[in-house]
Parts: sequence; C-alpha cells; structure tokens
Amino acid sequence: MLHAVIMAGGSGTRFWPQSRTTRPKQLLKLAGRRTMIQETVARVSPWIGVDNVSIVTNAVQSEETMRQLPQVPVQNVLVEPAARNTAPCVGLAAIHLVEKDPQATMLVMPADHVIGPPEVFRNAVDRAARIVVEHPEQFVLFGVPPHYPSTGFGYIERGESIGDPAEKAFHVAAFREKPDEPTATRYMESGRFYWNCGIFVWRADSILAALERFEPEMHDHLMRLKSKIGHVDYEAALTAEFPKTKSISVDYAVLERARDVCVLEAPFEWDDVGSWQALTRLLGTDDAQNTVDGPHVGIDTHNCTVRDTTGEHLIGTLGIDDLIIVHTPDATLVARKGDENAVKKLIDLIRERGYERYL
Repeated sequence: MLHAVIMAGGSGTRFWPQSRTTRPKQLLKLAGRRTMIQETVARVSPWIGVDNVSIVTNAVQSEETMRQLPQVPVQNVLVEPAARNTAPCVGLAAIHLVEKDPQATMLVMPADHVIGPPEVFRNAVDRAARIVVEHPEQFVLFGVPPHYPSTGFGYIERGESIGDPAEKAFHVAAFREKPDEPTATRYMESGRFYWNCGIFVWRADSILAALERFEPEMHDHLMRLKSKIGHVDYEAALTAEFPKTKSISVDYAVLERARDVCVLEAPFEWDDVGSWQALTRLLGTDDAQNTVDGPHVGIDTHNCTVRDTTGEHLIGTLGIDDLIIVHTPDATLVARKGDENAVKKLIDLIRERGYERYL
C-alpha cells in the first residue's frame, strides 16, 4: 500500500516577517486560498487516502498543523522532539509505517512545494510505485529538468536509461552539490542533470535496512523507539532516543551511498517556493514587472515584490526598483532582491538585539 509522508518541520526563515517560529512557510497561504501544507495534503489524499497520510513536524508547530489538518488522524501526526534533518525524519515515519503495514511503500515529500497538475503528479508517483513493487530494494527519486542555472539546488546526474527510454527513468550517475553559476549553466546545457526536488518513493523496510547498513547507530535508536510504538511509554522513549540520532539528510545518509538508486524525470510542474522571489513565478507581474499582493499604489516602481498580509494596509512606493517589501501587523521587511537570502542574517541580528517576540 502507498503511504504519503509529508515532512513539515522546516522553519522557513527566508519568508520572514510573515513566517514565524510557530507558523513557518508550510503553514502560510503564499500562493492560494489554502496553506501550503493543506495544498500538499489535498494533492495526495484523494488517491492515497487521508488515513494513509502521515505528517512529521515538531513540537512547536504540531498544534497548528493539526488545527489546519483536522481530516488527518491525530496518530498520523508524528512529532520530532528535536530537529535532526531528513534521515531521522524519514526513519521515524518508516518505523511507524512498518508497524501498520509491513510492505508499506512511502511517498516522501516536503510540505511546502507547489506541484501540478495533480493528475500528472499522481501518474508519476504511480509509475515510481510500480518500480518499487517490481524491485523492492529500489530507491526512486524525481528529478526536475532545470529551467535556469540555479545555484540554490542540488543536482542529480543521470546515467544509463532503465527500460523503455520513453519512460525517462535512469540510473543515478552522481549527486552534485549546489554549484556556482558557471557550473550550473554547464549542467543545464548538458541535458544530463536534474534539480533534486526532494521527492522520493521507496519501501519503508528498505529505507530502514539502508539506515541499518550506513547509519547503524541511528538505526539502533530507531529500533529501540519502534519497540515502544503503541505503548504508554512511547513518548518517553521518543524524547530519550530521537535526539540522540545523527543530524544528517537522507541524501547523505543513504542515497549517495546506495547502489539501487534511480531518477525519474518529473513530468509535473514544480516550485520549491524557496524565497520571496518565488511569488513572481507563482503570481505573475503587472505591466511594470511588479508582483503585488495587497493594496498598493506605485509611481516609477519597477520589478518589485510588494505584499501586505493584512489586506488592509496600503503600501505606497515612489521611484524604486528591484525591492522586496513585505508588511505584516507587527513587522515589515524591505530588502533588495539580490540580498533576500541574507534574511537569515537579519533574523540572527533581531534575536541578538532582543526582539525575539518578532520571530
């Protein structure tokens, strides 16, 4: 049976000031009438079934996550007591799934991506799941053909084709770190590289076996925790065991070490909504190339992103270019588009100055 595992523990700091500690990017309405995590659940639940949707989040965000997703069974919301990256996150979900379904196949995906159309995504996942059914040891990744030479994504280099070339399934030749722009340009022009979008399909028991092989200490902690699932002392075991796991991504822990890894070319549209500039791709622009969400009046304003989260605060701009302006009830961000990744530094400074209430 196919199960969706939605990773929803990220902080989304690049979307400050709208994103906050208790309400990060995945819990916000950034590009539609529903929050990003609501969109993600709505994308998969019609065909996977809401009882087979699991959410992995953290203690700070769990209450709001459950409030936004009342249709998801409470027992399917798994709470990490400490941030430990994606390998322990996937392992936590896997030990619960094998208890529920020893032959469970996992669709692992982040909570904060924009993907469509839904039927194209479903068909692609079904194709990946068929590969896993035929080859239970296989780890299937989705690779997105690069649209521009991004320096913010990791890349997957494809190898030989698997089966019918029309299926666009390939052995993975190599994983590449986030490149500089000239290297990213070469990757894109070669036609052999994909963006690693962080969407995976594999069997729960296979990923646990791989963790046992490559990260045995992590596996030991997970197995001790697994023995307590359904018992009254599970929460105590979770608090004791999970924080001891190594903080490492599933890419480093397993995928870059395993042999049975393949990549499918993603036929669906995908955006990781990684920064405020993503709003331009999602919402479009006006005649002056501005992306505006909320009341705004501008004169000689070009190529700006202007957002008011209240719907009631008028933003007026005069003679500006290439800026991001985001207004919330208690904080406002003004940044040059080229500097928006420095928001993390700004957050560190806000904390240092004693303004934690704005985080």
